[in-house]
Amino acid sequence: MNIGKNSCMQRVNKLAKIRFKGYDISLERKTIGDITTSFSGGTPKSSNKSYYEGNIPFIRSGEVKSKQTELFISDEALNNSSAKLVEKGDILYALYGATSGEVAISRINGAINQAILAIKPKPGYSSEFIMNYLKKEKDNILEKYLQGGQGNLSAAIVKSIELSLPSQEEQSAIGSLFRTLDDLLSSYKDNLANYKALKATMLSKMFPKAGQTVPEIRLGGFEGDWEIKRADEIFKSVSKKNRASLPVLSASQIDGMVLRDEIGIDIKYDEATLNNYKVVKPGQFVIHLRSFQGGFALSKLEGITSPAYTIIDFIDKANSLPDFWNSILTSRDFIKRLETVTYGIRDGKSISFKDFSSLKFVFPEFKEQQAIGAYFSNLDNLINSHQEKISQLETLKKKLLQDMFI
Repeated sequence: MNIGKNSCMQRVNKLAKIRFKGYDISLERKTIGDITTSFSGGTPKSSNKSYYEGNIPFIRSGEVKSKQTELFISDEALNNSSAKLVEKGDILYALYGATSGEVAISRINGAINQAILAIKPKPGYSSEFIMNYLKKEKDNILEKYLQGGQGNLSAAIVKSIELSLPSQEEQSAIGSLFRTLDDLLSSYKDNLANYKALKATMLSKMFPKAGQTVPEIRLGGFEGDWEIKRADEIFKSVSKKNRASLPVLSASQIDGMVLRDEIGIDIKYDEATLNNYKVVKPGQFVIHLRSFQGGFALSKLEGITSPAYTIIDFIDKANSLPDFWNSILTSRDFIKRLETVTYGIRDGKSISFKDFSSLKFVFPEFKEQQAIGAYFSNLDNLINSHQEKISQLETLKKKLLQDMFI
């Protein structure tokens, strides 16, 4: 449909739920095409290898948010193809396939292919404002033009999208707010990745390698060889039942044993069979149905769980710290070792205590267990706090996107 210019520039009476104070409250209705210039690129011939031996980042649709690209092209490739240069700060909009509708401010100078629409605002219009509006409208755009599925958008579609525009000053203020939120999110995500990497490194270095009895990195004040024992010399299988009044627990790969009512999934179970469910106490581990993927879940709650699971407890509770052993039983090295006793087991079947009992473990005396457990507990707290902060910021950003744009 051909939209007349006058209709695009009409005043809008409807207001956003949240507005900055001190600005003209009136809004103008325009299309993306009215307030921007735009272009797409192309792909140099892949048969010419020299085209892909240059130093120009070649941005593809899955990389619009990235600071790095997988491919680089040469000046010759740029001159002999439809690839187009974009600058840091341009809006990049993914048109094709699984990434259709993804949008970001380019973080690098580079070249684009035909799957990306580069958008440059005209003077008086904010890149951040336009980008965040397109981000907010992504689901509506895909539903309208692709019926919610995968497919290709076009430059014509994007340029026809209407938006309500406040004054240039308020556009800048809104853009600045979302840029601050994005910077905070990026900082927390970077820190989270660093803490996770540190945990993975320390898990591999603070526990002895196969055939050794001393770790590569050791906390101060401890020395001497660690002890070696079979699993059945450390743990025992327990199976108490007939406690139907206790809360039902579910096994989680990340959070250990959790209340089934709090996991957000409606799992059906027959209350008449609850007396047959196994009792789990704080400090015990549950070997659950993903045991061949490392499914040992520490419980910090008392409750009951599926009779299909294996419950294990410490033989010597006074000298065994659950948090220390949780670091071992959820580590990559241990998950890999499980392959020796889980050959042929598929999802939906738990390994037995007999299968597990033959594995050998190297471990220190109780005080060192406490120190190591505290170290990883502190790391986990940092990881969890960053994950929670990221979730809060993403929720806030989503709310503001809905309430600050029409």
